[in-house]
Amino acid sequence: MSKTLIDAATRALEEIESAGTRKHERLIVSPQSTRIRTRLENGGDMENGAGKTRDVLNFCANNYLGLADDERLVDAAKAALDSHGFGMASVRFICGTQDLHRELEHRLADYLAVEDAIVFPSCFDANGGVFEPLLGEGDAVISDSLNHASIIDGVRLCKAQRFRYANNDMGDLERQLIAAKGCDKRLIVTDGVFSMDGIMADLPSICDLAEKHDAAVMVDDCHATGFIGERGAGTAEFLGVEGRVQILTGTFGKALGGGSGGYVAGPRPIVELLRQRARPYLFSNAVAPPICAAAIAAIDIARSAHDLRARLRDNAARFRSGMTKAGFDLIAGDHPIIPVMIGDAALAARLADDLLERGIYVIAFSYPVVPEGKARIRTQISAAHTPDQIDEAVRAFEAAGRQHGLIP
Repeated sequence: MSKTLIDAATRALEEIESAGTRKHERLIVSPQSTRIRTRLENGGDMENGAGKTRDVLNFCANNYLGLADDERLVDAAKAALDSHGFGMASVRFICGTQDLHRELEHRLADYLAVEDAIVFPSCFDANGGVFEPLLGEGDAVISDSLNHASIIDGVRLCKAQRFRYANNDMGDLERQLIAAKGCDKRLIVTDGVFSMDGIMADLPSICDLAEKHDAAVMVDDCHATGFIGERGAGTAEFLGVEGRVQILTGTFGKALGGGSGGYVAGPRPIVELLRQRARPYLFSNAVAPPICAAAIAAIDIARSAHDLRARLRDNAARFRSGMTKAGFDLIAGDHPIIPVMIGDAALAARLADDLLERGIYVIAFSYPVVPEGKARIRTQISAAHTPDQIDEAVRAFEAAGRQHGLIP
């Protein structure tokens, strides 16, 4: 047996380890919530489930509305287990579509104020499957430089010409649109919220340029759906461009329950074409019925969750204020993604480990997830956090930051 691949992988892992950027998955032995129980690596045999556990405050989940352990979603999932079974054991077009799948798609389309929606196993699959059926060799994709990896991979799978514009730079976007003017169809694609920075795309200006240059607009709204906008319908609603964005993608794995599953939503002909030709949809098992039922419940809750959205805004503002007063370098904004900028990758990893010892669960992000020299701890705030929990996290950051020389 050849060991070439194994030896190469071993060397790559050694390089990652020596750079101090190896990612270690921490075991959680409780439901996802603001306070979770972890099993410590040095406390025993993790593989066999032994070892010490401790409760920590979670500040790095995408659980924006606090619905991941909400009893209403859990009850909906349990009821669907009884009424619709565990899984479909099939893809959608063969024998994998239940009434729950179409109910979820109809409910989602109504919530987002579009004609139709199609559910994928994940938003990574949705973004991976949307471009190839819609665009060919004579077309163009104009993509923001900080778009999510799933968009980048999806664009690579289609034959359209590729144009890239600097993050949120409308001058560069127009230059790329002009460069693509000889193409038949032009699609501008952007994250609604850039996940590593918590910054919103300038959708009004993007839509203006799209209309000026006869292009369509696609927005990945994973970090907005459910909690951005008056009814939580995302960045297009919040920024007043509903109806001007042709394609929306998103997930049920963040604010809408934190389970799994993604979607593409928009005009009915586009959605129907994806049903016929999107490979991740055609060749992946249908989303499990309990997940569909819980996602339906999450959409119903999100529609009227004005109190949760207000609490989320207040919590994010409280954390930003406390961290700024402490002297930390934050990326400005008002989104509940709040990156604490460190710079050095190894230092960011050590700081995250120190914070875990202090009872705060956060993760360091470094290259290639973010640019080199831009390592950070990306904190994420939830509506379920209490003011006392926010203050506790700030105090832990202050103590750890002083210890590592990040703040005076």
